[in-house]
Amino acid sequence: MSFYEVYRRFKDFDFTFFFNQLTDSDILRAIGKSRLSELDYLALLSPRAENYLEEMAQKAHHLTVQHFGKVILLYTPLYLANYCVNSCVYCGFRVKNDIERKILSFEELEAEARVIAGTGLKHILILTGESRKHSPVAYIKECVGILRKYFTSIGIEVYPLDEEEYAELISAGVDGLTIYQEVYDEDVYLEVHPAGPKRNYRFRLDAPERACRAGIRSVNLGALLGLHEWRSEAFFTGLHANYLQNRYPDVEVSMSPPRMRPHAGGTAPRVVVSDKNLVQYILAFRLFMPRGGITISTREGPELREHLIKLGATKMSAGSCTAVGGRTGAEKSTGQFDISDERDVAAMTRVIYSHGYQPVFKDWQSI
Repeated sequence: MSFYEVYRRFKDFDFTFFFNQLTDSDILRAIGKSRLSELDYLALLSPRAENYLEEMAQKAHHLTVQHFGKVILLYTPLYLANYCVNSCVYCGFRVKNDIERKILSFEELEAEARVIAGTGLKHILILTGESRKHSPVAYIKECVGILRKYFTSIGIEVYPLDEEEYAELISAGVDGLTIYQEVYDEDVYLEVHPAGPKRNYRFRLDAPERACRAGIRSVNLGALLGLHEWRSEAFFTGLHANYLQNRYPDVEVSMSPPRMRPHAGGTAPRVVVSDKNLVQYILAFRLFMPRGGITISTREGPELREHLIKLGATKMSAGSCTAVGGRTGAEKSTGQFDISDERDVAAMTRVIYSHGYQPVFKDWQSI
């Protein structure tokens, strides 16, 4: 089975008609349930549910504390390479962009690792563009070997791999996968990916499940908000996370709700997603998946990120840099996108404590 079969059930669903039929009682009933159905979740993503964000927030806070405690896990991204063969219209790394391209040498990687490790962080996410020629699996594997000296948890956000390749990286020390479908609407997906291997919708869609079968510990997925109508994209993201959690109960499943940010050769969002929209999405997801993680990156600004600490967030990035070699400053390349929250790890630690929560630098040790 594949999540694609779940997607096809709702591919032609009339979201507007469904939203127009909802009543206040339907929203309150969904909020009051201990276990939500797929359509309950969709109801909480509706325009009518905007009138009940306070009730949703109270329950989301209670569920998050119940299942996760008052903690925020901190991590940071590390870009290994920005070579890419895709033509994604929303990305600064796309192949036709005239930017400085770079791949870290192993010596440069170790220098970056030492800087990050000096902040106390033990969780790291490594990223590349999609170029098997410039950043093949063998290169990523060597990088993981170096990073294991400094970090206890290593996640990857790279091009989709075969199950055997995921297994190879897991054996090398990778324990987490982040991969965004970018947009679940299949027609829009083909529009925004006009050329390159990323145009293969199904291969990307099934990547998280291949990693689960290979033995990954955690999977983080999501849609890039701004490419299509956000309510349906949030719905499919939730269904995808729920599908994986039900089929692979030993895997930690989480979602990210990234919004489009300015980037080199920038393309404006097709759809504007407001702060209020983003909050509604996070609250609805928490009520639908009480045990699902919610990752908030530095794409979002400081004030909003602080508000999300008590509304369902479980993991946040800090001290982020989207340029290859950006922390050591040696031959820094063009970043993938502009970040909104530039606070370092120490500053984020103080902020989390100020809200009555505990920052967590390490919650996993591979053997």
